[in-house]
Amino acid sequence: MAVPAFASDRSGESKIFRNLKKATSARKTVKKLRKLDDCMYFCREIINTTVMLKKFSVSNFRGFPQKIEWDLSKPNRYAFNQHAVVKDIIKNGIIYGPNGTGKTNFSLAIFDLVYHLTQKWKDSTYFNNYVYAGKADMPVSFEYVFDFSGTTLSYNYSKNAEGILQSEELAVNGKQVFTRGGDSFKINEDEFPLSETVKNDFGLNRNNVSIVNFLLSAFPLKKGHYLLLLSDFANNMLWFRCLRENQFVGFEQKRTQIFQYIIQNNLITKFEEFLCRVSGQKFSFEVVSTDNERLYCDIDGKLIPFDVIESTGTQSLSLLFYWMSKLNEASFVFIDEFDAFYHYNLSFEVCKELFSLNCQLFLSSHNTYLMTNDLLRPDCNFILNDNKIKPLSNCTEKELRFDHNIEKMFRGGAFKV
Repeated sequence: MAVPAFASDRSGESKIFRNLKKATSARKTVKKLRKLDDCMYFCREIINTTVMLKKFSVSNFRGFPQKIEWDLSKPNRYAFNQHAVVKDIIKNGIIYGPNGTGKTNFSLAIFDLVYHLTQKWKDSTYFNNYVYAGKADMPVSFEYVFDFSGTTLSYNYSKNAEGILQSEELAVNGKQVFTRGGDSFKINEDEFPLSETVKNDFGLNRNNVSIVNFLLSAFPLKKGHYLLLLSDFANNMLWFRCLRENQFVGFEQKRTQIFQYIIQNNLITKFEEFLCRVSGQKFSFEVVSTDNERLYCDIDGKLIPFDVIESTGTQSLSLLFYWMSKLNEASFVFIDEFDAFYHYNLSFEVCKELFSLNCQLFLSSHNTYLMTNDLLRPDCNFILNDNKIKPLSNCTEKELRFDHNIEKMFRGGAFKV
């Protein structure tokens, strides 16, 4: 019998995984899987992601005067909750930090790639507070490292306070593809032969067109080419907040009315099931023939518009359901303040749903109830503070095990960034 996809072959694997390998029938395997701490996502197919973000850094952006780096490529060898790490890259995580430390701004910095390479939905005020105020004459620098099924792509660029491109470079497996900065421009002409006129124009930086976008439009590329993969990743990134209004960056090109979307895509029953599953709320929805943009709730035989009676937390869940119906098409997702209106247990149930999705997904939260090994692991919980972001496993000299009460340790001051 085939070993389940998530069963580790490392020497440090836990007893439950060794036992799974010895199972002699599918029935026994399923029975054992169901005992894994009610972690429903273990029973789902592990993602087969082509492109993943390995590392990101930014400097001089908003409240980050110095370089701040987020490395997702150095997970610990924990044998539990292995769904959160794929190909030795962290797939899921939660970022914590005191108010005002920059969790939102850091997440938005990651999505500068959407502004830079795509035509997807963007915040029109994004560049109003772009550069760190103390160094307004210095550029904002971004560095991305991606894994393309074993191929490493590094993409770096910088912009001035108005968001105009100043420099740009790209390398694959350490080999330079192109670089532009100051008055110089170099490119691998074996792969991308350019005329002298074009090279001179790029060297003089006569416009702020990205070289990546230029090459995508100027050269026919084979399926699976690293530039196409980079473009696809950027076009399928999504940042959003689960608040009253649909605030988002990327993924789509226009706003959508949530209940209209649910109705038009025949998702009413799934929406009912979702609300019941994660929050215990039981609603019976109907659509009035004269109003195909609103859901009506049956209360003792009387139809009431759902948007009139839903609580703030349920409004947030409605927005979450809308995005979750699309997220298996996403590449990288960040949900800011995802549980601002949730009960602590609801937050836990929502996390289980989110971390089962087929994309690299991260959240920001103040809810330390989620800081538990029943949900994630110490290398997937991050603290952002003092211009640094580090996993809990790197914030203490103690060896962290599955049976440790991580939240209690955190509240007791055991972790130092």
